[in-house]
Amino acid sequence: MAGAWRVAGATSVAVITWVTRLAGLLALVSVLVPAGRRTLRGHVAAWLELPHEATVGAATVALVTGVLLMLLATGLKRRKRRAWQLAVAAAALLAVSHLGLRHTLGAGLVSLALLIALIATRRHFIALPDPVTGRWRAIRVFLQLTVAGVAINFALLSVAPVDAGVGDRLAQSALALIGVSGPVTFPALWLEDLSAAVGLLFGIGAMLLAAYFLLRSAEPAPELTDEEVERLRGLLGERDSLGYFALRRDKFVVFSKSGKAAVTYRVIAGVALCSADPLGDPEAWPGAIEEYLDVCRRYAWTPATMGCSELGATVWARFGLEVLEIGDEAVVDTDTFTLEGRVMRGVRQAVSRTKRAGYTARIRKAEDLAAAELDELRALAATWRGTDTERGFSMALGRMGDPGSVLVTAEHDGQVRGVLQFVPWGEKGLSLDVMRRDRTADNGVNELMISELLLTTPAQHVSLNFAAFRAVLEQGQRIGAGPVARLSARTLRFFSRWIQIETLYRFNAKFQPRWVPRYLAYPAARDLPRVGVAVFEAEGLGGRPSGLLRALQRV
Repeated sequence: MAGAWRVAGATSVAVITWVTRLAGLLALVSVLVPAGRRTLRGHVAAWLELPHEATVGAATVALVTGVLLMLLATGLKRRKRRAWQLAVAAAALLAVSHLGLRHTLGAGLVSLALLIALIATRRHFIALPDPVTGRWRAIRVFLQLTVAGVAINFALLSVAPVDAGVGDRLAQSALALIGVSGPVTFPALWLEDLSAAVGLLFGIGAMLLAAYFLLRSAEPAPELTDEEVERLRGLLGERDSLGYFALRRDKFVVFSKSGKAAVTYRVIAGVALCSADPLGDPEAWPGAIEEYLDVCRRYAWTPATMGCSELGATVWARFGLEVLEIGDEAVVDTDTFTLEGRVMRGVRQAVSRTKRAGYTARIRKAEDLAAAELDELRALAATWRGTDTERGFSMALGRMGDPGSVLVTAEHDGQVRGVLQFVPWGEKGLSLDVMRRDRTADNGVNELMISELLLTTPAQHVSLNFAAFRAVLEQGQRIGAGPVARLSARTLRFFSRWIQIETLYRFNAKFQPRWVPRYLAYPAARDLPRVGVAVFEAEGLGGRPSGLLRALQRV
Protein backbone atom coordinates (compact mmCIF):
# COMPACT_ATOMS: atom_id res chain seq x y z
CA MET A 1 0.00 0.00 0.00
CA ALA A 2 3.06 2.24 0.39
CA GLY A 3 3.23 5.08 -2.07
CA ALA A 4 -0.48 4.94 -2.90
CA TRP A 5 -0.65 8.72 -3.05
CA ARG A 6 2.19 8.98 -5.61
CA VAL A 7 0.75 9.84 -9.02
CA ALA A 8 2.25 8.72 -12.32
CA GLY A 9 3.65 11.39 -14.62
CA ALA A 10 4.84 13.74 -11.87
CA THR A 11 8.04 14.54 -13.76
CA SER A 12 6.18 15.27 -17.00
CA VAL A 13 3.73 17.54 -15.20
CA ALA A 14 6.59 19.41 -13.49
CA VAL A 15 8.36 19.95 -16.83
CA ILE A 16 5.16 21.13 -18.51
CA THR A 17 4.55 23.56 -15.64
CA TRP A 18 7.96 25.18 -16.00
CA VAL A 19 7.82 25.30 -19.82
CA THR A 20 4.45 27.03 -19.51
CA ARG A 21 5.94 29.65 -17.20
CA LEU A 22 8.88 30.09 -19.59
CA ALA A 23 6.61 30.51 -22.62
CA GLY A 24 4.57 33.12 -20.77
CA LEU A 25 7.67 34.99 -19.62
CA LEU A 26 9.20 35.00 -23.13
CA ALA A 27 5.94 36.33 -24.53
CA LEU A 28 6.02 39.24 -22.07
CA VAL A 29 9.70 39.92 -22.83
CA SER A 30 9.04 39.86 -26.57
CA VAL A 31 6.48 42.65 -26.20
CA LEU A 32 7.75 44.73 -23.28
CA VAL A 33 11.55 44.59 -23.56
CA PRO A 34 13.07 46.70 -26.38
CA ALA A 35 15.66 44.02 -27.19
CA GLY A 36 12.81 41.64 -27.87
CA ARG A 37 11.24 43.97 -30.39
CA ARG A 38 14.24 44.28 -32.76
CA THR A 39 13.42 43.59 -36.38
CA LEU A 40 14.94 40.43 -37.80
CA ARG A 41 15.37 40.35 -41.57
CA GLY A 42 13.51 37.64 -43.30
CA HIS A 43 11.04 37.18 -40.40
CA VAL A 44 7.72 35.68 -41.31
CA ALA A 45 5.83 38.92 -40.55
CA ALA A 46 7.92 40.81 -43.08
CA TRP A 47 7.48 38.05 -45.65
CA LEU A 48 3.72 38.15 -45.20
CA GLU A 49 3.76 41.98 -45.32
CA LEU A 50 1.30 42.25 -42.47
CA PRO A 51 -0.18 45.72 -41.83
CA HIS A 52 0.79 47.74 -38.77
CA GLU A 53 -2.61 47.16 -37.14
CA ALA A 54 -2.08 43.38 -37.29
CA THR A 55 1.28 43.75 -35.58
CA VAL A 56 -0.24 45.84 -32.78
CA GLY A 57 -3.05 43.36 -32.36
CA ALA A 58 -0.58 40.46 -32.26
CA ALA A 59 1.44 42.24 -29.58
CA THR A 60 -1.71 42.71 -27.51
CA VAL A 61 -2.63 39.04 -27.88
CA ALA A 62 0.92 37.98 -26.98
CA LEU A 63 0.90 40.19 -23.89
CA VAL A 64 -2.43 38.88 -22.58
CA THR A 65 -1.67 35.28 -23.50
CA GLY A 66 1.73 35.44 -21.83
CA VAL A 67 0.19 36.52 -18.54
CA LEU A 68 -2.54 33.91 -18.99
CA LEU A 69 0.01 31.12 -19.42
CA MET A 70 1.75 32.13 -16.21
CA LEU A 71 -1.60 31.96 -14.42
CA LEU A 72 -2.34 28.58 -15.98
CA ALA A 73 0.92 27.08 -14.71
CA THR A 74 -0.52 26.65 -11.22
CA GLY A 75 -3.55 24.79 -12.55
CA LEU A 76 -1.32 22.57 -14.70
CA LYS A 77 0.77 21.75 -11.63
CA ARG A 78 -2.44 20.51 -9.99
CA ARG A 79 -3.29 18.48 -13.15
CA LYS A 80 -6.48 20.42 -13.77
CA ARG A 81 -8.17 19.39 -17.01
CA ARG A 82 -9.62 22.84 -17.56
CA ALA A 83 -6.18 24.44 -17.16
CA TRP A 84 -4.83 22.01 -19.76
CA GLN A 85 -7.57 22.89 -22.23
CA LEU A 86 -6.98 26.62 -21.83
CA ALA A 87 -3.21 26.16 -22.02
CA VAL A 88 -3.53 24.32 -25.35
CA ALA A 89 -5.64 27.16 -26.74
CA ALA A 90 -3.30 29.81 -25.31
CA ALA A 91 -0.15 28.11 -26.64
CA ALA A 92 -1.66 27.81 -30.12
CA LEU A 93 -2.82 31.44 -30.06
CA LEU A 94 0.57 32.61 -28.82
CA ALA A 95 2.44 30.69 -31.52
CA VAL A 96 0.22 32.25 -34.21
CA SER A 97 0.47 35.74 -32.69
CA HIS A 98 4.26 35.66 -33.07
CA LEU A 99 3.74 35.61 -36.84
CA GLY A 100 2.53 39.19 -36.50
CA LEU A 101 5.54 40.36 -34.49
CA ARG A 102 8.82 41.32 -36.11
CA HIS A 103 11.24 39.93 -33.56
CA THR A 104 13.19 36.76 -32.89
CA LEU A 105 11.55 33.39 -33.34
CA GLY A 106 12.60 32.10 -29.89
CA ALA A 107 9.35 32.88 -28.09
CA GLY A 108 7.28 31.46 -30.93
CA LEU A 109 9.29 28.22 -30.99
CA VAL A 110 8.91 27.79 -27.24
CA SER A 111 5.15 28.29 -27.59
CA LEU A 112 5.01 25.72 -30.37
CA ALA A 113 7.06 23.26 -28.30
CA LEU A 114 4.72 23.81 -25.37
CA LEU A 115 1.69 23.11 -27.56
CA ILE A 116 3.19 19.81 -28.76
CA ALA A 117 4.19 18.80 -25.22
CA LEU A 118 0.73 19.58 -23.85
CA ILE A 119 -0.94 17.41 -26.47
CA ALA A 120 1.55 14.59 -25.88
CA THR A 121 0.96 14.55 -22.11
CA ARG A 122 -2.81 15.13 -22.11
CA ARG A 123 -3.45 11.85 -20.24
CA HIS A 124 -1.86 13.28 -17.08
CA PHE A 125 -4.28 16.22 -16.77
CA ILE A 126 -7.43 14.58 -15.47
CA ALA A 127 -8.36 16.53 -12.32
CA LEU A 128 -11.90 17.87 -12.22
CA PRO A 129 -12.75 21.49 -11.45
CA ASP A 130 -13.25 22.20 -7.76
CA PRO A 131 -16.84 21.70 -6.53
CA VAL A 132 -17.29 25.49 -6.43
CA THR A 133 -15.92 27.16 -9.53
CA GLY A 134 -15.92 30.60 -11.04
CA ARG A 135 -17.23 29.69 -14.49
CA TRP A 136 -20.27 31.95 -14.48
CA ARG A 137 -18.49 34.69 -12.59
CA ALA A 138 -15.70 34.56 -15.19
CA ILE A 139 -18.21 35.01 -18.00
CA ARG A 140 -19.98 37.80 -16.12
CA VAL A 141 -16.76 39.68 -15.36
CA PHE A 142 -15.57 39.32 -18.96
CA LEU A 143 -18.83 40.66 -20.37
CA GLN A 144 -19.03 43.47 -17.83
CA LEU A 145 -15.52 44.74 -18.55
CA THR A 146 -15.78 44.44 -22.33
CA VAL A 147 -19.15 46.22 -22.40
CA ALA A 148 -17.78 48.89 -20.04
CA GLY A 149 -14.73 49.37 -22.26
CA VAL A 150 -16.85 49.73 -25.40
CA ALA A 151 -19.30 52.07 -23.65
CA ILE A 152 -16.59 54.36 -22.25
CA ASN A 153 -14.80 54.57 -25.58
CA PHE A 154 -18.07 55.18 -27.39
CA ALA A 155 -18.90 57.99 -24.98
CA LEU A 156 -15.43 59.45 -25.50
CA LEU A 157 -15.82 59.39 -29.28
CA SER A 158 -19.31 60.85 -29.00
CA VAL A 159 -18.08 64.00 -27.23
CA ALA A 160 -14.81 64.27 -29.18
CA PRO A 161 -14.66 66.28 -32.43
CA VAL A 162 -14.57 63.27 -34.77
CA ASP A 163 -16.52 62.92 -37.99
CA ALA A 164 -17.97 59.40 -37.66
CA GLY A 165 -21.36 57.76 -37.48
CA VAL A 166 -22.72 55.56 -34.73
CA GLY A 167 -21.62 52.36 -36.46
CA ASP A 168 -18.07 53.60 -37.00
CA ARG A 169 -17.77 54.73 -33.39
CA LEU A 170 -18.99 51.34 -32.14
CA ALA A 171 -16.56 49.52 -34.43
CA GLN A 172 -13.68 51.73 -33.27
CA SER A 173 -14.59 51.14 -29.61
CA ALA A 174 -14.81 47.36 -30.03
CA LEU A 175 -11.56 47.04 -32.03
CA ALA A 176 -9.70 49.16 -29.45
CA LEU A 177 -10.17 46.30 -26.96
CA ILE A 178 -7.60 44.25 -28.92
CA GLY A 179 -5.38 47.17 -29.96
CA VAL A 180 -6.55 47.42 -33.57
CA SER A 181 -7.38 50.71 -35.27
CA GLY A 182 -10.92 51.19 -36.51
CA PRO A 183 -12.60 53.32 -39.19
CA VAL A 184 -12.55 56.55 -37.18
CA THR A 185 -10.11 59.29 -38.23
CA PHE A 186 -8.85 61.26 -35.23
CA PRO A 187 -8.08 64.98 -35.46
CA ALA A 188 -5.28 64.70 -32.88
CA LEU A 189 -2.77 61.98 -32.00
CA TRP A 190 -3.39 62.33 -28.23
CA LEU A 191 -7.07 61.51 -28.71
CA GLU A 192 -6.24 58.38 -30.69
CA ASP A 193 -3.76 57.28 -28.01
CA LEU A 194 -6.33 57.90 -25.28
CA SER A 195 -8.94 55.80 -27.05
CA ALA A 196 -6.43 53.00 -27.65
CA ALA A 197 -5.28 53.07 -24.00
CA VAL A 198 -8.85 52.85 -22.68
CA GLY A 199 -9.65 49.97 -25.01
CA LEU A 200 -6.52 48.01 -24.19
CA LEU A 201 -6.96 48.58 -20.46
CA PHE A 202 -10.45 47.10 -20.45
CA GLY A 203 -9.61 44.39 -22.99
CA ILE A 204 -6.59 43.08 -21.11
CA GLY A 205 -8.37 43.45 -17.77
CA ALA A 206 -11.37 41.47 -19.03
CA MET A 207 -9.18 38.60 -20.22
CA LEU A 208 -7.01 38.38 -17.11
CA LEU A 209 -9.79 38.79 -14.52
CA ALA A 210 -11.96 36.26 -16.34
CA ALA A 211 -9.02 33.85 -16.38
CA TYR A 212 -8.50 34.37 -12.66
CA PHE A 213 -12.11 33.53 -11.78
CA LEU A 214 -12.07 30.57 -14.17
CA LEU A 215 -8.83 29.11 -12.85
CA ARG A 216 -8.88 30.01 -9.17
CA SER A 217 -8.85 27.25 -6.58
CA ALA A 218 -12.32 27.99 -5.31
CA GLU A 219 -12.94 26.88 -1.77
CA PRO A 220 -16.34 25.30 -1.19
CA ALA A 221 -18.06 26.19 2.08
CA PRO A 222 -18.49 22.81 3.80
CA GLU A 223 -21.31 21.91 6.15
CA LEU A 224 -22.03 18.49 7.58
CA THR A 225 -25.64 17.44 7.27
CA ASP A 226 -27.62 16.24 10.27
CA GLU A 227 -27.55 12.71 8.86
CA GLU A 228 -23.76 12.81 8.49
CA VAL A 229 -23.34 14.12 12.05
CA GLU A 230 -25.42 11.24 13.40
CA ARG A 231 -23.37 8.71 11.45
CA LEU A 232 -20.19 10.27 12.80
CA ARG A 233 -21.50 10.15 16.37
CA GLY A 234 -21.98 6.43 15.93
CA LEU A 235 -18.29 6.07 15.05
CA LEU A 236 -16.96 7.93 18.11
CA GLY A 237 -15.10 5.75 20.56
CA GLU A 238 -12.77 5.81 23.57
CA ARG A 239 -9.50 5.70 21.67
CA ASP A 240 -8.93 9.25 20.32
CA SER A 241 -9.33 12.24 22.64
CA LEU A 242 -9.80 14.52 19.60
CA GLY A 243 -12.48 12.43 17.94
CA TYR A 244 -15.40 14.61 19.07
CA PHE A 245 -13.96 17.62 17.23
CA ALA A 246 -14.68 15.81 13.95
CA LEU A 247 -18.30 16.89 14.55
CA ARG A 248 -17.47 20.48 13.57
CA ARG A 249 -20.01 21.54 10.99
CA ASP A 250 -17.47 23.27 8.72
CA LYS A 251 -16.11 20.03 7.28
CA PHE A 252 -16.70 17.54 4.51
CA VAL A 253 -16.80 13.82 5.25
CA VAL A 254 -16.12 10.63 3.31
CA PHE A 255 -17.01 7.20 4.67
CA SER A 256 -15.41 3.87 3.93
CA LYS A 257 -17.47 1.58 1.73
CA SER A 258 -18.27 -0.53 4.79
CA GLY A 259 -19.44 2.56 6.70
CA LYS A 260 -17.26 1.57 9.68
CA ALA A 261 -14.80 4.48 9.36
CA ALA A 262 -14.81 8.07 8.15
CA VAL A 263 -12.44 10.94 7.38
CA THR A 264 -13.49 14.57 7.83
CA TYR A 265 -11.66 17.44 6.15
CA ARG A 266 -11.83 21.06 5.07
CA VAL A 267 -10.42 22.52 1.81
CA ILE A 268 -8.05 25.44 2.39
CA ALA A 269 -5.71 26.88 -0.25
CA GLY A 270 -5.90 23.69 -2.32
CA VAL A 271 -5.22 21.46 0.71
CA ALA A 272 -7.82 18.95 1.92
CA LEU A 273 -6.89 19.27 5.59
CA CYS A 274 -7.95 16.56 8.05
CA SER A 275 -7.56 16.69 11.81
CA ALA A 276 -6.77 13.92 14.29
CA ASP A 277 -7.34 10.27 13.34
CA PRO A 278 -10.08 8.83 11.16
CA LEU A 279 -13.20 7.93 13.10
CA GLY A 280 -14.39 4.38 13.61
CA ASP A 281 -12.73 0.99 13.72
CA PRO A 282 -8.96 1.26 13.05
CA GLU A 283 -9.23 -1.88 10.91
CA ALA A 284 -11.54 0.08 8.59
CA TRP A 285 -9.39 3.24 8.45
CA PRO A 286 -7.62 2.25 5.21
CA GLY A 287 -10.95 2.09 3.41
CA ALA A 288 -11.91 5.60 4.53
CA ILE A 289 -8.45 6.95 3.71
CA GLU A 290 -8.65 5.42 0.22
CA GLU A 291 -11.97 7.19 -0.37
CA TYR A 292 -10.48 10.47 0.89
CA LEU A 293 -7.35 10.17 -1.30
CA ASP A 294 -9.55 9.36 -4.29
CA VAL A 295 -11.40 12.66 -3.74
CA CYS A 296 -8.04 14.45 -3.48
CA ARG A 297 -6.86 12.94 -6.76
CA ARG A 298 -10.14 13.76 -8.46
CA TYR A 299 -9.92 17.47 -7.62
CA ALA A 300 -6.09 17.71 -7.41
CA TRP A 301 -6.17 18.69 -3.74
CA THR A 302 -3.13 18.15 -1.55
CA PRO A 303 -3.91 15.61 1.20
CA ALA A 304 -2.74 16.41 4.72
CA THR A 305 -3.75 15.62 8.27
CA MET A 306 -2.71 17.36 11.46
CA GLY A 307 -2.84 16.21 15.05
CA CYS A 308 -3.02 12.50 14.31
CA SER A 309 -1.85 9.96 16.88
CA GLU A 310 1.08 7.60 16.48
CA LEU A 311 -1.27 4.86 15.27
CA GLY A 312 -2.92 7.26 12.84
CA ALA A 313 0.45 8.48 11.56
CA THR A 314 1.50 4.87 10.98
CA VAL A 315 -1.57 4.21 8.84
CA TRP A 316 -1.18 7.44 6.86
CA ALA A 317 2.47 6.56 6.20
CA ARG A 318 1.34 3.32 4.53
CA PHE A 319 -0.33 5.46 1.89
CA GLY A 320 2.91 7.25 1.03
CA LEU A 321 2.55 10.35 3.19
CA GLU A 322 5.49 11.74 5.13
CA VAL A 323 5.09 12.15 8.89
CA LEU A 324 6.41 14.93 11.13
CA GLU A 325 6.00 15.18 14.91
CA ILE A 326 4.55 18.62 15.64
CA GLY A 327 3.98 18.57 19.39
CA ASP A 328 2.29 16.86 22.30
CA GLU A 329 -1.15 16.75 23.78
CA ALA A 330 -1.33 17.16 27.57
CA VAL A 331 -3.47 14.41 29.14
CA VAL A 332 -4.11 14.28 32.90
CA ASP A 333 -5.17 11.04 34.58
CA THR A 334 -7.61 12.18 37.25
CA ASP A 335 -7.10 9.23 39.59
CA THR A 336 -3.50 10.33 40.22
CA PHE A 337 -4.01 14.10 40.09
CA THR A 338 -3.47 16.02 43.31
CA LEU A 339 -2.61 19.52 44.40
CA GLU A 340 -0.23 18.20 47.06
CA GLY A 341 3.51 18.08 46.72
CA ARG A 342 6.31 20.43 45.77
CA VAL A 343 5.78 20.16 41.99
CA MET A 344 2.19 21.39 42.35
CA ARG A 345 3.09 24.35 44.55
CA GLY A 346 2.49 26.94 41.82
CA VAL A 347 -0.99 25.67 40.95
CA ARG A 348 -1.87 25.21 44.63
CA GLN A 349 -0.92 28.79 45.45
CA ALA A 350 -2.85 30.16 42.45
CA VAL A 351 -5.97 28.23 43.46
CA SER A 352 -5.71 29.34 47.10
CA ARG A 353 -5.20 32.96 46.09
CA THR A 354 -8.28 33.08 43.86
CA LYS A 355 -10.42 31.35 46.48
CA ARG A 356 -9.36 33.88 49.11
CA ALA A 357 -10.30 36.63 46.66
CA GLY A 358 -13.86 35.27 46.60
CA TYR A 359 -13.85 33.18 43.41
CA THR A 360 -15.78 29.94 43.19
CA ALA A 361 -15.96 27.30 40.47
CA ARG A 362 -19.15 25.61 39.27
CA ILE A 363 -19.17 22.43 37.16
CA ARG A 364 -22.32 21.55 35.20
CA LYS A 365 -23.39 19.60 32.16
CA ALA A 366 -24.53 21.70 29.23
CA GLU A 367 -28.03 20.21 29.25
CA ASP A 368 -28.49 21.32 32.88
CA LEU A 369 -28.10 25.00 31.97
CA ALA A 370 -31.09 27.13 31.00
CA ALA A 371 -31.09 28.46 27.45
CA ALA A 372 -30.74 32.05 28.66
CA GLU A 373 -27.69 31.24 30.80
CA LEU A 374 -26.09 29.31 27.93
CA ASP A 375 -26.61 32.26 25.60
CA GLU A 376 -25.00 34.54 28.18
CA LEU A 377 -21.95 32.28 28.41
CA ARG A 378 -21.63 32.22 24.63
CA ALA A 379 -21.75 36.02 24.53
CA LEU A 380 -19.15 36.33 27.31
CA ALA A 381 -16.84 33.81 25.61
CA ALA A 382 -17.05 35.77 22.36
CA THR A 383 -16.34 39.04 24.18
CA TRP A 384 -13.31 37.60 25.98
CA ARG A 385 -11.93 35.94 22.84
CA GLY A 386 -9.67 38.88 22.06
CA THR A 387 -9.35 38.18 18.31
CA ASP A 388 -11.59 38.79 15.32
CA THR A 389 -11.52 35.14 14.30
CA GLU A 390 -12.32 31.99 16.22
CA ARG A 391 -9.12 30.04 16.74
CA GLY A 392 -8.81 26.30 16.62
CA PHE A 393 -9.56 23.47 14.22
CA SER A 394 -8.04 20.21 15.40
CA MET A 395 -8.96 20.79 19.08
CA ALA A 396 -11.95 23.11 18.84
CA LEU A 397 -15.62 22.36 18.27
CA GLY A 398 -16.60 25.87 17.23
CA ARG A 399 -19.82 25.95 19.25
CA MET A 400 -20.81 25.90 22.90
CA GLY A 401 -23.40 23.84 24.71
CA ASP A 402 -23.38 20.53 22.82
CA PRO A 403 -25.19 17.72 24.69
CA GLY A 404 -22.70 15.79 26.78
CA SER A 405 -20.26 18.67 27.13
CA VAL A 406 -19.22 19.97 30.54
CA LEU A 407 -19.08 23.67 31.37
CA VAL A 408 -16.94 25.05 34.20
CA THR A 409 -17.47 28.65 35.28
CA ALA A 410 -15.53 30.87 37.68
CA GLU A 411 -17.75 33.34 39.50
CA HIS A 412 -17.00 36.38 41.64
CA ASP A 413 -19.63 38.50 43.38
CA GLY A 414 -22.33 36.79 41.31
CA GLN A 415 -20.58 37.56 38.02
CA VAL A 416 -19.07 34.99 35.65
CA ARG A 417 -15.37 35.82 35.17
CA GLY A 418 -14.20 32.72 33.32
CA VAL A 419 -15.58 29.71 31.41
CA LEU A 420 -14.25 26.37 30.21
CA GLN A 421 -15.96 23.86 27.96
CA PHE A 422 -14.96 20.20 27.82
CA VAL A 423 -16.40 17.88 25.18
CA PRO A 424 -16.86 14.12 25.61
CA TRP A 425 -13.98 11.73 25.04
CA GLY A 426 -15.93 8.52 24.86
CA GLU A 427 -17.56 7.51 28.14
CA LYS A 428 -14.52 7.95 30.38
CA GLY A 429 -12.82 11.15 29.33
CA LEU A 430 -13.12 14.87 28.55
CA SER A 431 -11.26 17.10 26.10
CA LEU A 432 -10.78 20.82 26.62
CA ASP A 433 -12.50 22.86 23.94
CA VAL A 434 -12.94 26.47 25.15
CA MET A 435 -10.85 28.32 27.73
CA ARG A 436 -11.80 31.98 28.18
CA ARG A 437 -11.62 34.44 31.06
CA ASP A 438 -12.28 38.10 31.68
CA ARG A 439 -8.97 39.90 31.22
CA THR A 440 -9.68 41.99 34.29
CA ALA A 441 -10.10 38.87 36.46
CA ASP A 442 -7.39 37.85 38.92
CA ASN A 443 -4.59 35.57 37.76
CA GLY A 444 -5.25 31.96 38.69
CA VAL A 445 -8.86 31.77 37.48
CA ASN A 446 -8.00 29.15 34.83
CA GLU A 447 -5.98 27.13 37.33
CA LEU A 448 -8.95 27.20 39.71
CA MET A 449 -11.43 25.94 37.11
CA ILE A 450 -9.16 23.19 35.76
CA SER A 451 -8.05 21.89 39.15
CA GLU A 452 -11.63 21.81 40.48
CA LEU A 453 -12.70 19.77 37.47
CA LEU A 454 -9.75 17.38 37.76
CA LEU A 455 -10.44 16.81 41.47
CA THR A 456 -14.21 16.22 41.18
CA THR A 457 -15.01 14.84 37.72
CA PRO A 458 -15.90 11.16 37.35
CA ALA A 459 -13.95 11.16 34.05
CA GLN A 460 -10.75 9.13 34.16
CA HIS A 461 -8.78 11.16 31.64
CA VAL A 462 -8.87 14.87 30.76
CA SER A 463 -7.14 16.24 27.65
CA LEU A 464 -5.85 19.80 28.01
CA ASN A 465 -4.25 22.11 25.44
CA PHE A 466 -1.93 21.00 22.68
CA ALA A 467 1.72 22.04 23.18
CA ALA A 468 3.36 22.63 19.79
CA PHE A 469 7.02 21.55 19.51
CA ARG A 470 7.21 20.75 23.23
CA ALA A 471 10.18 18.43 22.76
CA VAL A 472 12.13 21.14 20.95
CA LEU A 473 11.54 23.61 23.78
CA GLU A 474 12.58 21.07 26.43
CA GLN A 475 15.72 19.98 24.61
CA GLY A 476 16.80 23.57 24.00
CA GLN A 477 16.80 24.43 27.71
CA ARG A 478 18.62 21.35 28.95
CA ILE A 479 22.17 21.64 30.23
CA GLY A 480 24.57 20.69 27.48
CA ALA A 481 22.08 21.29 24.68
CA GLY A 482 23.80 21.77 21.33
CA PRO A 483 23.74 24.98 19.28
CA VAL A 484 21.03 23.69 16.92
CA ALA A 485 18.74 22.75 19.83
CA ARG A 486 19.31 26.10 21.56
CA LEU A 487 18.70 28.05 18.33
CA SER A 488 15.49 26.10 17.62
CA ALA A 489 14.17 26.73 21.12
CA ARG A 490 15.12 30.42 20.92
CA THR A 491 13.29 30.72 17.58
CA LEU A 492 10.14 29.15 19.05
CA ARG A 493 10.27 31.48 22.04
CA PHE A 494 10.52 34.43 19.65
CA PHE A 495 7.39 33.37 17.74
CA SER A 496 5.63 32.70 21.04
CA ARG A 497 5.08 36.44 21.29
CA TRP A 498 2.32 36.04 18.70
CA ILE A 499 1.12 32.42 18.77
CA GLN A 500 1.74 31.38 22.41
CA ILE A 501 3.87 28.31 21.75
CA GLU A 502 5.90 28.46 24.96
CA THR A 503 3.06 29.93 27.05
CA LEU A 504 0.71 27.00 26.35
CA TYR A 505 3.46 24.49 27.00
CA ARG A 506 4.33 25.97 30.40
CA PHE A 507 0.66 26.27 31.37
CA ASN A 508 0.00 22.63 30.51
CA ALA A 509 3.13 21.49 32.33
CA LYS A 510 1.80 22.93 35.63
CA PHE A 511 -0.69 20.06 35.90
CA GLN A 512 1.96 17.34 35.49
CA PRO A 513 0.27 15.65 32.49
CA ARG A 514 1.51 12.76 30.45
CA TRP A 515 2.52 13.93 27.01
CA VAL A 516 0.94 12.23 23.99
CA PRO A 517 2.76 12.99 20.71
CA ARG A 518 0.78 14.27 17.75
CA TYR A 519 1.86 14.27 14.11
CA LEU A 520 1.42 16.04 10.77
CA ALA A 521 1.11 13.88 7.64
CA TYR A 522 1.76 15.42 4.22
CA PRO A 523 2.74 14.18 0.73
CA ALA A 524 6.27 15.61 0.33
CA ALA A 525 8.62 18.34 1.53
CA ARG A 526 7.70 20.55 -1.44
CA ASP A 527 4.10 20.57 -0.18
CA LEU A 528 4.99 21.74 3.34
CA PRO A 529 4.67 25.50 2.60
CA ARG A 530 1.15 25.06 1.21
CA VAL A 531 0.18 22.69 4.00
CA GLY A 532 1.63 25.12 6.56
CA VAL A 533 -0.50 27.96 5.20
CA ALA A 534 -3.60 25.75 5.41
CA VAL A 535 -2.79 24.71 8.99
CA PHE A 536 -2.19 28.29 10.17
CA GLU A 537 -5.38 29.47 8.51
CA ALA A 538 -7.46 26.61 9.89
CA GLU A 539 -6.19 27.25 13.41
CA GLY A 540 -6.91 30.99 13.11
CA LEU A 541 -3.24 31.92 13.54
CA GLY A 542 -2.93 33.88 10.30
CA GLY A 543 -3.38 33.55 6.56
CA ARG A 544 -5.34 35.33 3.88
CA PRO A 545 -7.55 38.35 4.66
CA SER A 546 -11.13 37.57 5.64
CA GLY A 547 -12.49 39.50 2.64
CA LEU A 548 -10.53 37.28 0.25
CA LEU A 549 -11.72 34.16 2.05
CA ARG A 550 -15.35 35.24 1.68
CA ALA A 551 -14.79 35.85 -2.05
CA LEU A 552 -13.23 32.42 -2.50
CA GLN A 553 -16.31 30.75 -1.05
CA ARG A 554 -18.73 32.37 -3.46
CA VAL A 555 -19.89 30.92 -6.73
